[in-house]
Amino acid sequence: MQQIKILGWIWGLVFGLLTLPTANAKPVTIYTAKAVITMEPSQPRASAVAVQDGRIIGVGTEQTLKPLLAQFGGHIERQLANKIIMPGFIDPHVHPSLPALLTQLPFIAPDAWSLPTGEFRGITSPEAYRQALTAQIEQHTDWSIPFGTWGYHELWHGRIRRAELDSWFPDRPVFLWQRSFHEVIANTAALDMLGIDESQMAAAHGEANWDDGHLWETGLMIVLSKLDFLTQPERFTQGIRNFNQLVHRGGVTTAVDMGLGISGDPKIELALLSKVLSEDEVPFRLIMTPIILKFLERGVGPEEALQQVREWQQGYAGQVSVRNHFKLMIDGAIFSALSQFNPPGYLDGHSGVWMTSEEQLEAYASVFWDAGFQLHAHANGDAGVDRALDLLDTLLDQKPRRDHRFTLEHVAYSTEAQSMRMRELGAVVSANPYYHYILSDSYAEHQIGPTRAHLMVRLGSLKRHGVPFTLHSDTPMAPLAPLTLAHNAINRETINGNQTGVEERIDRHLALQAITINAAWIAGMESEIGSIAVGKKADFTILEQDPYQVDQTKIKDIEVWGTVFEGRLAPIMSAQ
Repeated sequence: MQQIKILGWIWGLVFGLLTLPTANAKPVTIYTAKAVITMEPSQPRASAVAVQDGRIIGVGTEQTLKPLLAQFGGHIERQLANKIIMPGFIDPHVHPSLPALLTQLPFIAPDAWSLPTGEFRGITSPEAYRQALTAQIEQHTDWSIPFGTWGYHELWHGRIRRAELDSWFPDRPVFLWQRSFHEVIANTAALDMLGIDESQMAAAHGEANWDDGHLWETGLMIVLSKLDFLTQPERFTQGIRNFNQLVHRGGVTTAVDMGLGISGDPKIELALLSKVLSEDEVPFRLIMTPIILKFLERGVGPEEALQQVREWQQGYAGQVSVRNHFKLMIDGAIFSALSQFNPPGYLDGHSGVWMTSEEQLEAYASVFWDAGFQLHAHANGDAGVDRALDLLDTLLDQKPRRDHRFTLEHVAYSTEAQSMRMRELGAVVSANPYYHYILSDSYAEHQIGPTRAHLMVRLGSLKRHGVPFTLHSDTPMAPLAPLTLAHNAINRETINGNQTGVEERIDRHLALQAITINAAWIAGMESEIGSIAVGKKADFTILEQDPYQVDQTKIKDIEVWGTVFEGRLAPIMSAQ
């Protein structure tokens, strides 16, 4: 009997020692929730998740995870008990510098915008646009700088060029930033104030019209170089903070920039973004992608470009990082009707633009492909998609690669045959389903006819052919709100309430995968983020309703309560 007592005492001591908090181990936080949606097929749902030192160490129920508290110490966090926990949303195509610039201006666009700077209703007629423009100009007080607004689009607001602006506002410098960001229209007073003359516009490779005061693509670079008041440190820093709020309000914990330095010097942009994100302790990470245009603009060849990118990677590997991604530019913007379409092309006979030559594309693509980078090709029209796939075919012939994840960005219009070819070549897609929502009806009437326009953003086709895809905002081309993108992909309802191309709809599970685990895979981070699984970063999006339970027409209306970023709870209110 005495031996039994001694053995019991020994085992009790051993068990006690084993369950004492481990030396130097961080405490555990167990988040309980109404539901934990993991996006992991083997354990799709749970009710609690355990986090230690920014990573997930357990997924299950409160009872099954409690032993972790005994071992490591910590507490149970019940603040989310009535919420839905999902993997942190991922937006794989954003442009931080664009909202940083544009949110300094009032928005007058065909679609409504909710911004940190205010609520802007949608304006969809020429008369309403002129009224809204006049009202905003009357509120402009600092005439040492021109008045600017973003969101103008000819399909809704009528044709406005230099002559119209001069007649309406002869003595006030005014410029309109087109809804695509790729174009600006200015009146004479604005051109004079900005110091833009006819000789400068003549040097824009045909992408500017002096008489119209219209500059686009290469011409836009001239305008950007003159809008230095928007890039003054105080104003631009506040613009970045506006972008940060948009990211957080959308429930995004990882965002991938797709154009490092698109509005300025890449090194300055990296330093400023890193500084602001660090100082503000924002609850998301930002991955920056170098873009071919910035190297061409500075006359930097492919090998030297690779060397510069390697240097940036050494300097930025934290919350703002540069990884093995490189962006190519194929055709023009879909909002500007400058994308390249195969026959029969545009209804009015005009052509789109090629952003870079085939020789330039192959030169840069080959260097970065050989270096093991994932290439991202901006391609909107089906002719642009063909050129991107031809390039991939060439690269595979030159140097075969497995798991290359060559990504077609946007893919506003493609064909069934191209979906099949994507699968054969191993291409993947990062799509913007908002294009169908805002442009399909107008494109049907004015640009490419109903048959093609109704099939814009063919996610159903990609699904049928087994092509992996994700959804992105390309903010400000769409709101930085992954649930809105999922909603667009599921419902395919246009801005006018029409449901078109219904065979290209996808189900809600695939749409939610596209903003979580599939987005992580296309960003090359599937082992780190995208689902709620042991070992991954503790990035969560906290919702007020279950996206699998609400009516599918209400998914975009689900409120985002906040996020958890690497284990740190971040309610939305803390970002405002």
